[in-house]
Amino acid sequence: MIEIDAEPSFGTYASGAANAPAAQAPNISRSMSCGSFPLGSASVWTRADDRLCYTSFCAGLAKRADMTEVEHYKWICMGVRILLAVTMVCGATAAAQVPERLDPVVITATRTEERAFDLPVAIDTIDAVLIQRNQLQVNLSEALSRVPGIVVANRWNYAQDLQVSMRGFGARANFGVRGIRLYQDGIPATMPDGQGQTGSFSLASAQRIEVLRGPFSTLYGNASGGVIAIFTEDGTDPAQASGQIVGGSYGTYNAIAKVEGVARGVGYVLAGNHFATDGYRDHSQASRDLVNAKLKFDFDADTRVTLIANSLYQPEAKDPLGLSRAQWEANPRQADPVAEQFDTRKTVNQQQGGAAIERRLGADAVARLTAYGGQRLVRQYLALAGTLPTSSGGVTDLDGDFGGVDGRVTQRLTVGSGPLTLTAGVAYDRQHQRRKGFANNNGALGALQRDEDDFIASTDGYAQAEWAPLAALSLLAGARYSDVRFNSVDHFINALNPDDSGRVAYNHLSPVVGAIWHASRDVNVYANWGEGFETPTFIELAYRTVGTGLNFDLRPAISRSAEAGVKAYVLGGQRVNLAVFSTNTSNEIVIDTATGGRTTYKNASKTRRRGVEAQWETVLPYGFNAYASYTYLSATFASDATTGLPPLPIPAGSRLPGVPQANAYAELAWARADWYGVSAALEAQYAGKVYVNDRNTDAAPSYAIANVRAGLEQGSGAWTFREFVRVNNIFDRNYAGSVIVGDSNGRFFEPSARRTYLVGVSANARF
Repeated sequence: MIEIDAEPSFGTYASGAANAPAAQAPNISRSMSCGSFPLGSASVWTRADDRLCYTSFCAGLAKRADMTEVEHYKWICMGVRILLAVTMVCGATAAAQVPERLDPVVITATRTEERAFDLPVAIDTIDAVLIQRNQLQVNLSEALSRVPGIVVANRWNYAQDLQVSMRGFGARANFGVRGIRLYQDGIPATMPDGQGQTGSFSLASAQRIEVLRGPFSTLYGNASGGVIAIFTEDGTDPAQASGQIVGGSYGTYNAIAKVEGVARGVGYVLAGNHFATDGYRDHSQASRDLVNAKLKFDFDADTRVTLIANSLYQPEAKDPLGLSRAQWEANPRQADPVAEQFDTRKTVNQQQGGAAIERRLGADAVARLTAYGGQRLVRQYLALAGTLPTSSGGVTDLDGDFGGVDGRVTQRLTVGSGPLTLTAGVAYDRQHQRRKGFANNNGALGALQRDEDDFIASTDGYAQAEWAPLAALSLLAGARYSDVRFNSVDHFINALNPDDSGRVAYNHLSPVVGAIWHASRDVNVYANWGEGFETPTFIELAYRTVGTGLNFDLRPAISRSAEAGVKAYVLGGQRVNLAVFSTNTSNEIVIDTATGGRTTYKNASKTRRRGVEAQWETVLPYGFNAYASYTYLSATFASDATTGLPPLPIPAGSRLPGVPQANAYAELAWARADWYGVSAALEAQYAGKVYVNDRNTDAAPSYAIANVRAGLEQGSGAWTFREFVRVNNIFDRNYAGSVIVGDSNGRFFEPSARRTYLVGVSANARF
């Protein structure tokens, strides 16, 4: 991976700039590298006199925002004006002192590694301490609930995975992840059709998780909302071995083992865990075995090789289904009776592996080639019999394999007086799955009802350029052309079930542009615009509302997004980020009907999203740290639509279901390494009301919960021991943390657990 490392360290500047007179701007030096491969250097410096231009730019942008909702318009204007006032205070003192700053944040989601502070995008990184320390280390929701713009809802249903949405995209997915690209160590965890799973992410061996929101995610292909990328840590020297046991409420436990080190120049990491739970609700037992391995070594002075392997086995996760409002209010822990009748459950067995080779091509160019492949087996028992002659069955059986290759070259040039970085590449991904459907005879496998081969192939070309024409200005532009082809071959043909074979192709060119202005050494202002392309998944094509065969009437959704933001260090080093965005989507794919675990989809005419994301983080005296984030999102139908059978009207202005209008997170943490490594933290989360269907006839109420955690750490020679206790939902709130959008039986609500406890112990040895 190409890297642009900020030098010198965060909060200092090259060439004695920290001691420069007030009239002289500081000089920030940056160098590019691929791992340890240097690729030259560039210089970026800012002028304090540009602050007036920066202020006028942001104020003008806020006034020009095309907002149709008066309340929303006022909110955005107020947020921008408040941040401008704060950053003006920062600018007035920037020349007089260099404030103490938080640690640097290094990002790879834009394909070139840089500080997040210097990127014209909304992007966050979560490090290993936040992912692993005092956590169960099973669900992404444990770490990502703090990030603005993203909602990661724990369904407490391991048959359906987490419900993940980003800026409102992905909320319609009733299982898996939709509308967001997932990557693990540069290897796609999202299939070519856009459907992804987070269950294979190894949190126990994660070095960091990166979350990219907004238009620049289009450079990664078939997605509209953003990118979530997880990176496995590198092997350490000296070598280490660790073990951890975490246990808690409802028979939940996670046993983790990990070994890492460097042997003869080869870095290695091997981590495995066994997770099991009886479940908060009836009929929600689950277990999961996960193994993740990584090797990294330099083949020669110019070549670096990384090998990745991953295995997930989930033998049988029970599915309690959603509850009606009456059921939820009567007993949130119950399962719907049909879950017991049909023994709804899901089995997953997946293995994948990949390799990445980086090769330096002279002093100013690097090539990278990534290849991967894998197999995924899924069998799911739905809440219906599926015995009618034209039915696809009540048991879905998928036997699939997938793979792909991605090659790119990055070249560093100088154009005019500024550096230019060019990246160009091609990617090919393919997926084949044998889909069968069987009758569900009250939990037993019945007669064959469906048999087909489904093929998907995606061919993409992409290019990206980053240029600094002025010392205080950087420009970023790119485009990706995607060609996605679906082909289905029906093998289950008889007098009552005709041949449903068919094929369809979608293609689109997605451009994106962005700019960032270094208004001062403590303030960056950015804006970007892009167009996203999102095809239907094979799951969305699988069923028609009326009739048999694939739903080839579905069209891809096209989204056009604009974003502007400010990143600043204020009042002695406090980090503040603010982003405002607007997205208009045509042909958005929405739920038409949903019953018994089977969902059909259709295109809506137009939808609109307007939002604000804010972040604040600071280091306080006496070992305290504080963090807060807030998201406001207005996601609505921009034109009239219909849903269901018979069709029912959806008036323009109706809220998109599954999307809270506001959510927030706050944390106050304290740690003292000199007091037996004691640490403690208080967390608070809020989520607004969430509508359950397109017509907004019911909603899961807003909720606020609080969590607390505390830990200890001791060292003895080569050994380190840690213990922790965690209490979630300490005030024992009864709330629905997620909803099943559009359920035709009215079973919309997925209750979250009341007060729960976790206790964990770990030991680590260096050798």
